[in-house]
Amino acid sequence: MLSLITHRLESLPIGRSMPIDDELGEAAILLALTCEQDDPKIILTKRAEHLRSHAGEVAFPGGKWEPGDNDLLMTALRETHEEIDLPPESVEVIASLPVNQTRHSMRVSSYVGLVSPEQSFTANPDELDAVFRVPLRYFLDQSNLTVERFTGPDYSLRMPCYIYQGYRIWGFSLVVLINFLNLTLDAGINLYYPDKSDLRPNID
Repeated sequence: MLSLITHRLESLPIGRSMPIDDELGEAAILLALTCEQDDPKIILTKRAEHLRSHAGEVAFPGGKWEPGDNDLLMTALRETHEEIDLPPESVEVIASLPVNQTRHSMRVSSYVGLVSPEQSFTANPDELDAVFRVPLRYFLDQSNLTVERFTGPDYSLRMPCYIYQGYRIWGFSLVVLINFLNLTLDAGINLYYPDKSDLRPNID
C-alpha cells in the first residue's frame, strides 16, 4: 500500500511557497504516515477542549504561518513539532497536495511526510488533548463511514464522519483525508452531506 501511495505522489512537487493572502492568513498541515508497507497509519490529533476555536475537534498537526517561517513547509513542520513533539529531521517530506480552502476562506497547504513506525509522539497539553494513529485500511472500509450531527456557533447539521476509538473525524480534516485517499489509492469515496453542502472546503 505504501509503495502505491509514494508512486502516485511522485508527480507532485514539494511546494515551498510563501503565503499569498495577508488578510486572512494561511496555514499548513502535515499528513504524517508511518513507514509500514502493508499497514501504514496516519497521525491525527484531538484539539484541546479549552481552546477558543475548534475545541475538541480532530485535526492534522499544523497551524498558521508566522513571519519567522521561511515558507509554508516550515510552518507545517514547526507546528507539528510544537504540537506532537515530532522533530522536523524525523520527517521525510515526499509531496505537497493541492491547496484547500476552509469554509472561512483560509488557504491551507498540506504536506505528506513519512515517519518511522517506532516514532513516539507527545501531545502538547496547551494545544492538544491527544495524538493518535489510525490505519489507512480503516478509512478504506466504507462501512466505517457514517453520518452524525455536529453543532457549532452557526450550524447544527448532519455530516459525514468516521468514528475511530471514540474520535470523530469530520469536517475539513475529513475532506483533506478523503481527497488524499482518492488521489493515492483510488479509494472512490464520496462524502454525502444530507443537510447542507457549503461546509465543505474548496480545492484550488
